[in-house]
Amino acid sequence: MAVKTALVTGGSRGIGRAIVLALVEAGWQVAASYRQDAPSMQAVVSQAAELGGRVVPIQADLSLSADRQRLVSETLQAFERIDLLVNNAGMAPRQRQDLLEMTEASYDEVMAVNLKGPFFLTQLVARQMIIQPKSDDAVQPKIINIGSLSAYTPSVNRGEYCLSKAGMSMMTALYASRLAAAGILVYEIRAGIIETDMTAVVHEKYNQMIAGGMLPIARWGQPDDIARLAAALAEGLLPYSTGEVINVDGGFHLRRL
Repeated sequence: MAVKTALVTGGSRGIGRAIVLALVEAGWQVAASYRQDAPSMQAVVSQAAELGGRVVPIQADLSLSADRQRLVSETLQAFERIDLLVNNAGMAPRQRQDLLEMTEASYDEVMAVNLKGPFFLTQLVARQMIIQPKSDDAVQPKIINIGSLSAYTPSVNRGEYCLSKAGMSMMTALYASRLAAAGILVYEIRAGIIETDMTAVVHEKYNQMIAGGMLPIARWGQPDDIARLAAALAEGLLPYSTGEVINVDGGFHLRRL
C-alpha cells in the first residue's frame, strides 16, 4: 500500500501540533513547518517517533516565496510526494489595535502569513499533486485550510486577522473549483474559540462569554477537536464533497436568539 504523505504548516504548537500527531496516529508520514520555535518542533518530532511515526521538521517563513519553494522541495526530498496539504500556520496581529489605528505594517504582515503564504503554497503543492505519479492504492490528494469564525465575525481590534480569514474562505472555494477536475479535494475547517497560545491574551474574556451562554456547547474548543476532523478528512471520509466549510466551533455559527 502507498505511504501517505502530508505537509502541515505551523506544526510546532497548538492546532498544528495536534494535527501532525493525529495524522501520525492514522499512519501518515508528515513534513511539518515551523517559523521560529525549534524546541517545540523537536518535541513534536519526538512524540511522533514514540507513536511509531516520522515527522520531518522544516523551518520556513511562509510569507517568503523562497521559503515556500524550499518547503515544498525539502518535503519532496524527504517523501517524494505530497498527498495532503494542511494550511494551518497563522498569526494574530502583534498588537490588537482599533480599526482606525491599524497600521499598514501590521496589515501586510498578517495578510502575508495568513493568506498570501497559504495561497501561493497551495499553488505550488497543487501543481505537484497534479503531476506526481498515481497508483491504484494511492490516497486521493487533498488540501485542508484551517479557517476561523473570524471570517464572518468582525473584531474591530484585529481587522487584519478577520480579513485574512475571510480571504481564506474564498481561497478554499477558488481552489476547490479549479482542482476538482484533477481529483484534488479542498476543504475548510472553520475553527471556533480554541484554547491555544493565540487566544491566551483573551482567555478571561472568553471564559466569561462562554459562561454567559455564547456557545451551545459550553466549553473551550481544544486543538484535538480540529485535529480529529482533519484526520478524518485526510482519510477520505468525505469523498463526494469539495469546497466544504465545516464548523468546529461549539455551535457558535447558529447565531441563536
